[in-house]
Amino acid sequence: MEWKPDWGLRGRMAFTMFLLFALYIVFAGVLAVYFTNLTVVVGFMSIFLFAQLFFSDKLALYSMGAHVVDEDDGPQAKKLHAMVGRLSQQADLPKPKIAIADTSVPNAFATGRSQKNSAVCVTTGLMRTLDDDELEGVIAHELAHVKNRDVMVMTIASFLSSIAFLIVRWGWFFGGDDNRENVPVIVAILASLVVWIISYLLIRALSRYREYAADRGAAVITGRPSALASALLKISGRMENVPKRDMRETSEMNAFFIIPIKSDFIGRLFSTHPSTEKRVDRLRDMEREMETF
Repeated sequence: MEWKPDWGLRGRMAFTMFLLFALYIVFAGVLAVYFTNLTVVVGFMSIFLFAQLFFSDKLALYSMGAHVVDEDDGPQAKKLHAMVGRLSQQADLPKPKIAIADTSVPNAFATGRSQKNSAVCVTTGLMRTLDDDELEGVIAHELAHVKNRDVMVMTIASFLSSIAFLIVRWGWFFGGDDNRENVPVIVAILASLVVWIISYLLIRALSRYREYAADRGAAVITGRPSALASALLKISGRMENVPKRDMRETSEMNAFFIIPIKSDFIGRLFSTHPSTEKRVDRLRDMEREMETF
């Protein structure tokens, strides 16, 4: 198999960004009507967008308690650098920064605003759970996200959702004592709630498809879809034994993980990922397809 542009993913990313941009214009219009100091609103949103674009990788690593490692930072770091370097060459990508998060949650994620400014993070729990072939499959999956540029799109897409959520959560503090003074704030909070729900659903719809695309990309990079399928099954099964405290601490990174943390009915219904069973079935189909060549 050879790497081919995933036009389904590109189309979905473009459509999602278009809808989110339209939603952004409507959202800004509502705020402009009900908040007289528009300069402050625009300034705040611009600063927040700038920070999310240029510091998203650092914020993501910080939220996981991860630290970037050099090749000489121990056997684990040396092994990861060799593995990521080889897979990056196979994927025709610049070698990303490599980070390790000390947590029992077996997971990995990629972050960064571009192919030249990216980072791949794996957890100590993941390295203890998988063998080398399976770990390669997971890292190749994360590199496929970088090559598809969907990490950047997800970062931008989450910006509007984050702003709307902040207004929903803290908007009440800007209300006055007079009920008439509260009307603009209430309208802004209701508009923010609608924007947050719509952007939440759009992000999740895109996120599910991008996982399929990254699975296929990993299969192309490594030539072993079965290794990633085995890794997904191991990670999914291991999640049940992870302490709840560790699950709560890392759940905010769900959209970027290779396997989401929530597994109850509501969590599956609004999951950022397709089911592990469907992903494994597709990978096994790819394995059979490769065997025919």
